[in-house]
Formats: sequence, structure tokens, C-alpha cells
Amino acid sequence: MMPTPLFASRTARTHSLTDQGMRSRPSYADRLSWLIALLLLVVPAYAALAGQPFLVTLFTRIAILAIAALSLDLMLGVGGLVSLGHALYFGLGAYATGILAQHGVVGAGLHLAAALALCAPVAFVTGAIALRTSGIAFIMITLAFAQMFYFFVVSLREYGGDDGFPLAAASRFGHFSLADPTTLYYVSAAVLIAVLLFGRRFLKSAAGMTLGGIRINERRMRALGVRASRVKLTVYVVSAMLCSVAGVLFANLTQFVAPSYMSWTMSGDLIVMVVIGGAGSFVGPLLGTLAIVLLEEGLKSVTEHWMLVMGPLIVIAVLASRRGLIGVAYALEARRQRLRAQGGVR
Repeated sequence: MMPTPLFASRTARTHSLTDQGMRSRPSYADRLSWLIALLLLVVPAYAALAGQPFLVTLFTRIAILAIAALSLDLMLGVGGLVSLGHALYFGLGAYATGILAQHGVVGAGLHLAAALALCAPVAFVTGAIALRTSGIAFIMITLAFAQMFYFFVVSLREYGGDDGFPLAAASRFGHFSLADPTTLYYVSAAVLIAVLLFGRRFLKSAAGMTLGGIRINERRMRALGVRASRVKLTVYVVSAMLCSVAGVLFANLTQFVAPSYMSWTMSGDLIVMVVIGGAGSFVGPLLGTLAIVLLEEGLKSVTEHWMLVMGPLIVIAVLASRRGLIGVAYALEARRQRLRAQGGVR
């Protein structure tokens, strides 16, 4: 039966509004990504003018943790895979850097290559096992693997054991050393911007849509001929490798390597950053990292019992907006567009 003209008109208008909404959200997130990128570029200049060099170190930490949170968002937000062992790859990246530096290897390219070469097979093996399960079982298996490696590095007495060890020498790019705070900041910011761009492109790609489809209905995607296990394992490995890059940078920031970098509490912190910011957007985790780190620093300056205050604030934030900070931003943008359509905004 052919639709009546009235029904066809309403259908066309509905599809038009839906298409506009689908286009506006990515474009709004893209604009937000570029705005954050521009703000990151001016931090060192502002810190120098304000006479507060600590800001460079603070925002370097934010950038590095945001890289780790964005890598987790690839699994958690897009793929629906909640991992409580993601910090394993953060720690492995740091240990690859620290051990090589301990033996006189200071090239940043070699540190990065070693971290990626170490994390890729580890993620492939652990992911192939963990992805045979789902839900709580997947969470527990990823946690078990992370704890296994945690106690393994604790047993390495020649590398500090439970106490960790100082970084013998910072990574170097030719004549540039990551021991310089400004150099490390710009490298971290550049990597963060690259990961943001990759994430935004990935969400719009066929691979990103396939992964989203698997998250929504894996059985139907399998019926369509999609090899869901292979797609999820690929994403798991890529996510782990991105997180190892953050570990390399973090070792240069702290000039120290410790088992705590791969502890389950670190994985929990990354999950909180993703959830608070808004999972699945590749912008939300950056907002979540900014909010968590800045809130932590602010509360530390007020009271030594800052965790007692921060915990309830996180609970309130999650209850207030299930989609996180990026959901709040989308809601404000949608409200502004409705007011503009109604003639309320000129």
C-alpha cells in the first residue's frame, strides 16, 4: 500500500529531523574536540604569563590520563566491554620504558616500540581468553590477568619490587628530552589530539558502526555474517596498545615506575573518568578526566580527607546525568536549537 501524501509528508519530516539530529551531534562533538585542542595548546603560554609552572605538569597529567581513558572508551563506550584490568597495559608501557632506560636505552622511538611490541601479544592472548565470556565473567577475567602481572612485577626485585624504581633517563627524540616539562606537555597534547581525531573518525567508520552493532545485538550481527569475536579482539588489542602509549608518557612525567600503575584501582579510576565524562563519544572521557583531576586537586588544597567529599560528588554526578558531562552538553545544545527553532534565540 502506497502512503498517503499526508503520511509521506510526515514521514519525510521525521526522517529529516532524525538526520539533522544525527548530523548535529557528531558535528557538535567535533567542535568541542577542536575547542579543547586549541585550549590545550595555550596552556604553557598561560602558565608562563601567570607565573604558575605547576599548571604545565598538571595538564600534562590530564592529557596522559585522558589518552588512557580514551583508549578504554574504545572498548567500554563503543564496544560495551567493561574491563577492570585495563591499567595492565598502562603499567606495561611504563615498565617497558623504565627497564630499557635502566639498561641505557633512551630513544623514545625504542621505548614506544617496546611498549607496543609487549602489549600487543599480551592483549591478544588475554583478550582471546577473556572475550570467550561476557558480563561479570569478562570483568573478573580481565581483573585476574591484571593482578597476575601486578604480582609478577612486584616479584622483580632488581627493578624495585613493590616499591618501584626511578626512571634512569627520560625518553629522547633526537635533541629533545621528555625530561623537559614543556616538551613532554606538547608531545602528550599532540598524542591526545591524534587519539581524539582517530576516535571521531572511528565512530563514523564502518568498523565503528559494526562494533556498535555488536554491542547492541551481537546475535543479529553474527547472523549478518559479521565475525564478532574477531572484531572485538581487534578492538581490544588496539585499545591496549593506545593505553601503553599513555604509560610511556606517564613514566616520563613522574620519572618513576611502580606496580601501582597497573593496579585494579588505576583501572577503576579510568572507568570513573569514562563514565563521568560520557562513554562512547570519544570526547566525554577527556571531559571526565579534566573534571576528576581538577576536582581532586581542588579538594586536596582544602582538606586531607578529600576522598570523603569526592565519592559522594561522583555518585551525584552519575545520578544527575546518566550520559555524563557530554550528555549535559548535548542537552544544552539541543535546548538551544529548540529555542532557536521557536524563535526564542535570535
